[in-house]
Amino acid sequence: MIVKTLPPSSRPIQEDSSNGTNRRGELDVIDIVPEENGTQSLVVRSPSLLAAQKVRTTAEPEKLYDPVSIAVHYKNRPLQVVRRIFAVLGPTLSFAFGLWSDSKRGIVVKNDRRRATQLRVLLTQLGPAYIKIGQALSTRPDLVPPVFLEELTKLQDQLPPFPNEIAYQFITEELGAPPQEVYAELSAQPIAAASLGQVYKGKLKTGEEVAVKVQRPDLRERITIDLYILRNLAAWVQKKVKRVKSDLVGILDELGDRIFEEMDYIHEGENAERFFQLYGHMKDVYVPKIYWEYTNRRVLTMEWINGTKLTQTEEISAQGINARYLIEVGVQCSLRQLLEHGFFHADPHPGNLLATPDGKLAYLDFGMMSEIQPLQRYGLIEAIVHVVNRDFEGLAKDYVKLDFLSPETDLTPIIPAFARVFADAQGASVAELNIKSITDELSALMYEYPFRVPPYYALIIRSLVTLEGIAIFIDPDFKVLSEAYPYVSKRLLTDPAPQLRASLQDLLFKDGRFRWNRLENLLRNASNSQDYDFNLVLNQGIEFLASERGAFIRDKLVDESVNGLDALGKNVLHNFTYMLRERVGLTAVNETPAATVEQQQTLEQIKRILNILRETQGFDPAQFASQVAQLLINPGVQRLGQQIANRFTQKAVARLIRQLLAS
Repeated sequence: MIVKTLPPSSRPIQEDSSNGTNRRGELDVIDIVPEENGTQSLVVRSPSLLAAQKVRTTAEPEKLYDPVSIAVHYKNRPLQVVRRIFAVLGPTLSFAFGLWSDSKRGIVVKNDRRRATQLRVLLTQLGPAYIKIGQALSTRPDLVPPVFLEELTKLQDQLPPFPNEIAYQFITEELGAPPQEVYAELSAQPIAAASLGQVYKGKLKTGEEVAVKVQRPDLRERITIDLYILRNLAAWVQKKVKRVKSDLVGILDELGDRIFEEMDYIHEGENAERFFQLYGHMKDVYVPKIYWEYTNRRVLTMEWINGTKLTQTEEISAQGINARYLIEVGVQCSLRQLLEHGFFHADPHPGNLLATPDGKLAYLDFGMMSEIQPLQRYGLIEAIVHVVNRDFEGLAKDYVKLDFLSPETDLTPIIPAFARVFADAQGASVAELNIKSITDELSALMYEYPFRVPPYYALIIRSLVTLEGIAIFIDPDFKVLSEAYPYVSKRLLTDPAPQLRASLQDLLFKDGRFRWNRLENLLRNASNSQDYDFNLVLNQGIEFLASERGAFIRDKLVDESVNGLDALGKNVLHNFTYMLRERVGLTAVNETPAATVEQQQTLEQIKRILNILRETQGFDPAQFASQVAQLLINPGVQRLGQQIANRFTQKAVARLIRQLLAS
C-alpha cells in the first residue's frame, strides 16, 4: 500500500505530523484510493480542504484572462469602448490642464494638497486598473512629493466601500448561508477597502478572529474593458514607434493574467498556502491561515493579523520593534522568492506588509503572485555576481540568457555602456543607486541598443521597486546589493545546479589563473548569510571536485596548490639559508630567493581565507578535524592529493636539476 499526500498547491501545510494534526489542529482524514495497477493508496486530506473541494465543485468554472475572446467581445461593442475612452480621457486631461494652469500662475504644485486629493479621487473614479497604478506610485518617495504620497497611500486600503447589502449578498451566494449564520461576529462596516475588494473583521463560531474579504461588484467587466483599451494602445505603440523594442502586449497580457487570478479568491487561498509552505519557516516571517470552509471565488476568510504598516515607523518604534530589521527580513524573503523557489509576491505594498506586535513581518493579500523559471533565476544570480565583481562582459552575456538581447546581438559596444551604468553599483545606498535609477539608465540604453523587455520581467520589477520604495521610506541608506550579495554568494557556493557551478568557475578563473581575491570575497559575504552552512559548503565542494564536472577546477586547483606550496617552500628555504649565512656565519651557503611578490600576495590571501573559515559561524575545529579525517579516505580527495604531491615533486626535482646545472 502506498501513502500519498496532496500536491503543495492544495494541501494544508503540516506543522506537527507526529500526532496526525495539521496546521489548524484538525485530525486528518485518510481515504483509501484504488490505483490502475490494482494497488491501493492512502491519501491524506484535512477536513478544511474537503470542505473547500466541495465548494469548488459547486462553483462556476474559473474564467481565465483570454485577450482573444475579450477582443472579439468588444469589437462588437464599439460605442461602449468609445464611451470608456472618453470617460478616462476627459477627467485626465482636465486634471493635466489644471496642473499646467497652476504652474503658469506660479503655484508650487508638488506642495498643493488640493491637487494631490484630486489625483487620488481621479484614480479612484477611473477604476481598479488605475488604482493599482496609484498604489505603485504610493511606494516611491523618491518620485512622488510627500503631499501626493500621503494621499496616494490612501489607495492601498482606504478606498470608498461598496454597500454592505451587496457584500452580504455575495457571502450568501458564495458560502450558501447568510453572514449571521456563517460567522459569530462581523463588523458593521468594512475596516479596509482596496482596489478589488473590501475587508470585514469577523469571528468564527469556533472563536477564531478572521478577516473576511469580499469582492467588488462588476469587477471583471470594469477591468476587462480597460485591459482591452490599454492592450490595443500597446500594440499600436509597438507597431508605430520603432524605437520601442519591448513586447508591450506580452507585458500587458502578463499583468492581465495576474489580475484575473487575483479576482479568484480560491486561487488566492491556494497561493497563501503555497507561500506558507515555501517561506513560512523563515525567521520572523508570518503567513496567515486560510479557512477553506468559508472561502469561495468572491469571498475569502483568513486569519486576522494584528499589525502595523511598515511605513508607520513611529508606531512601530513605540512598540519596541526595529522597522529596518523587518525590511531586511523582507529583502531576504524576496531573494528566496525570486532566486530560490521562483514563486513571488508581486504586490508587496505597505498595506500588504505588517509588523506584528511580536516583531514579525506578516504578509497579506496573495492574489497577485507570479513565477520565474529556473533558468531565469540562475540568470539573475549570475547577473548580480557580475555586477558586484565588475564583470560587464559576463553581464552582457547574462542579458542574452535572460532574453533582453537576442543571441546574434553584437555585445562589443554594449559592454562599456554597462560599465557606465553599473560601475558604482555595489555599496551605493538606495537613495544614490536604486532599482528605479538602474531601470532608468537601462531605458536610455534601450533606445540606443537592441534591448527588449521580456513579459516575465515586468512583475519582478514591480515587486522589487515596491519593496525598495518601502526601504527608502524607512532608511534612505539601505544598501540593496550589500543585503543581497551574502545570499547570492551562499547560493554560488552551495547550489549544485550546473548553471551556477559554471558561473562559479567563470568567477574564480580568468585566463587560466585562479583568482583568490574572488574566493575570499565570496566566502566573506556568504558567511554573513543567515542560513550559511560551512559543513555543507565543504562537503559539496569536495563532492564537486571529485566529479567529472569538476575536472577543470580540479586541475587548476592542483596547479594553484603546487604554486602555493612552492612559494611556501621558497620562503622556508630563504629563511633557512639567511639564518645560516647571517646568524651561523656559513658564507659558503648561497642565500636562496624568497617567493615573488605575486606569490607572496597569494599566500596572504590564502591566510585571510583560512581566517574567514575559522571565524565562520558553525565552524567547529573538532568537527572539522573529524571531517578532514573522513575526507582523507574519499577516493576523489586521495586522487587530488596524489596529483598535488606528484606535481610538487616534479617541480622540486626540476628546480634541483636547474640549480645543479647552474652551479
